[in-house]
Amino acid sequence: MTINDPIADFLTRIRNGQMARKRTVTAPASTVKAAIAAVLKDEGYIADYSVTPEGEKGVKKNLTLTLKYYQGKPVIERLERISTPSLRIYKGKSAVPKVLGGLGVAILSTPAGVVSDRKARAAGIGGEVLCVVS
Repeated sequence: MTINDPIADFLTRIRNGQMARKRTVTAPASTVKAAIAAVLKDEGYIADYSVTPEGEKGVKKNLTLTLKYYQGKPVIERLERISTPSLRIYKGKSAVPKVLGGLGVAILSTPAGVVSDRKARAAGIGGEVLCVVS
């Protein structure tokens, strides 16, 4: 099955896993998804992530996330895709969005890699707004 937007599929797997109170969620791995998982871990939204090594011929890499809960509720309340393949959303360094007045995180794809909105503002760079998390 072909997935038109693999990042949206990845975010949906996380949302569905949290609604089902799963401890871990597995998705096909890619460099961008691993970078998004690293930002989520750095910001405290997930407990951990790991990429399984590529196995024998035909076996793809998988990205496994360990979800985080606080008092029985998921730490991530909102996980929304902003830029889509049909409508890319780019923001300059002065227009990098603040989510919930700084309580949430916008994840951007920049020339310096995939970073949070705080790091993009600190570095003075803009980029494509991939998703917002709160």
